[in-house]
Amino acid sequence: MGRQWLHAKRLVAGLKKGRTTGKLVREISVAAKMGGADPAANARLFTAIEKAKKDSVTKDAIQRAINKGAGVGDEKLIMEHVAYEGRTPHNVPVIVEVYTDNVNRTAPEIRVLFKKGQLATSGSNKFLFDHVGLVEAYHADANADRETAAIEAGANEFETLAHEQNDDIPEAAAGAKFICERTSVAAVAKWLSSNGWTVVTSEIGYVPKQFPELTEAQHAEVGEFLHALDEHDDVHRVWAAVK
Repeated sequence: MGRQWLHAKRLVAGLKKGRTTGKLVREISVAAKMGGADPAANARLFTAIEKAKKDSVTKDAIQRAINKGAGVGDEKLIMEHVAYEGRTPHNVPVIVEVYTDNVNRTAPEIRVLFKKGQLATSGSNKFLFDHVGLVEAYHADANADRETAAIEAGANEFETLAHEQNDDIPEAAAGAKFICERTSVAAVAKWLSSNGWTVVTSEIGYVPKQFPELTEAQHAEVGEFLHALDEHDDVHRVWAAVK
């Protein structure tokens, strides 16, 4: 077989890289559409651009994505936001946020991915989550006071965040997830950025109110299910009641 396995490995890595880049570019466009084209005044856009840069997305691609989202030039962003609710295997509540330009294509594909779980057809499980603002950041000083930062930034609470939970956070840094009101995301991110913290994520999302008990085997099965959802090209975020 020679080195065919190496070619196959590179091909898979290239496909994954392409999907990641596509999601990063789409996030930039969506952020620009929702909050404007100025990263200094749009914390979500700023963090999306920084992530894209770390993933070696070109400046031209980033600028085209900003222009598309902000409606600058001939190309306009036509994207619909859809939130699917359901349960993973072993009855874990999940919310899947999708950005798509073709709901008729995406909806059946999401239904297929839910074949091992349960896609909600009526009712809602959003009451099992708090809909909040989320800012993930780190400070180079491992002894930085997270609680003081949360209070001064205007966050309601915080959770310690380690490198294992978010690989954008260096191992020796003080990482934290700051939870705030949805309307306060930009203000919290701006304060942190101005006071020695590096913001890696700034968004509106969902925090579970409680977590079902799972065995190790069940946890692994749920993890595989969530990973399959997250791999779909149109899936923006997957929120699940899993620790």
